[in-house]
Amino acid sequence: MDRRTFLTTIAAGAIISSRASWAANDDRKLDKIGVQLYSVRDLMKKDFEGTLAKVAAIGYREVEFAGLFDHKPQDVRAILDKNGLAAPSSHVDYKKLGSDWAKTLDEAQTLGQSFIVCPWIDERLRTPDGWKQVGESFNRAGEESKKAGIQFAYHNHDWEFQKQDGKFLYDLLLDETDPHLVQMEMDLFWITKAGQDPLTYFNRYPGRFPLVHVKDMKKNGEMTEVGNGAIDFKRIFAQSDKAGIQHYFVEHDDPKSPLDSIKISFENLQRLRF
Repeated sequence: MDRRTFLTTIAAGAIISSRASWAANDDRKLDKIGVQLYSVRDLMKKDFEGTLAKVAAIGYREVEFAGLFDHKPQDVRAILDKNGLAAPSSHVDYKKLGSDWAKTLDEAQTLGQSFIVCPWIDERLRTPDGWKQVGESFNRAGEESKKAGIQFAYHNHDWEFQKQDGKFLYDLLLDETDPHLVQMEMDLFWITKAGQDPLTYFNRYPGRFPLVHVKDMKKNGEMTEVGNGAIDFKRIFAQSDKAGIQHYFVEHDDPKSPLDSIKISFENLQRLRF
């Protein structure tokens, strides 16, 4: 089986071949849609406040930060308030979990955040021993963040679904961390691209996934706007209560036209019923 054929058959339960999923046969819909600002990062660098205003104008009411681009948290909070935006979550580098963690928590409180997410682990730590170290760091960070009223979480890509000692790194992390201290932000594109079904994890670890990244995948494995690909979001979101999902963040890692991209995803998600 070649790569293209493989990608068209992986995670069969999570992928569909038609747009039937977007028909309004059910009455449940997303009451709030967020966006991961990494999608518009180049625009944020040039015009931080103006980009947030444009995000709000599309209809988004929640944002997830991936850096403040040298802006003070109190100034960012004022910009959010001005535009009717909330920022329940931010991505922070793994290195921040050390001596900078107390400062990071203070900044998150200023922004009004209830989650902090680590989005990446260096390749040198992707071994059983390194992963154990990561788990210990996550538990420690999660314990400290809990005291500040903030939930710590981890965001996956596809490489976590490589096996070490016969077990996926993702599964090792889920099993070696305290579920009350370390929860998960599931990236629905990357887990599907890795050939795994999100519902398998919702069933195995109910309530562990308060955040999701919503991004779509073409049949050839390429990333695309939500609703323009083949991931069955209707099927996935129907299990939101079991998963514990509270926030849905649209994302596209490398869109040709960032604002157009997040607008298409927003409008398609507004039409989704599940």
